[in-house]
Amino acid sequence: MSAEEVLEGTQRIQLSVERTFELFCDAFNLERITPPWLSFRVVTPRPIEMREGTLLEYRLRLHGVPVRWKTRISVWDPPHRFVDEQISGPYALWHHTHEFESDGDATVVRDRVRYRIGFGPLGAAALRLFVRRDVERIFDYRREAMLALIPAPST
Repeated sequence: MSAEEVLEGTQRIQLSVERTFELFCDAFNLERITPPWLSFRVVTPRPIEMREGTLLEYRLRLHGVPVRWKTRISVWDPPHRFVDEQISGPYALWHHTHEFESDGDATVVRDRVRYRIGFGPLGAAALRLFVRRDVERIFDYRREAMLALIPAPST
């Protein structure tokens, strides 16, 4: 078994906590905030009712290799928190906690991802060399792309 990694990030979004939560819990927004080089697509049919127990299926390409990924919403606490966990996919473990905290007229968004890849010592080496860098790049892209989803203030 390879080592578990943790990636944490914080972002301040100039929207109410309710509206920010709505943006994050729309599964199809994932397509909009995931880097194009992953060719990420939600394959679960619309409409998706987000709640505890919801299953979501995706297709993507990791370094050109097609991957199917299925997650389950294991915690659903609008507008404060939700957790998605991998059921099947590219990781031995994927546990992503999304937290939302009101900060005046804005929201502080906290992400905490615990992940691990399989393949024993080989997986641990790959994790150190490639996977962590890939996950960090994906989340850096998401932080920037999320800002593009925020509606412009009306004048």
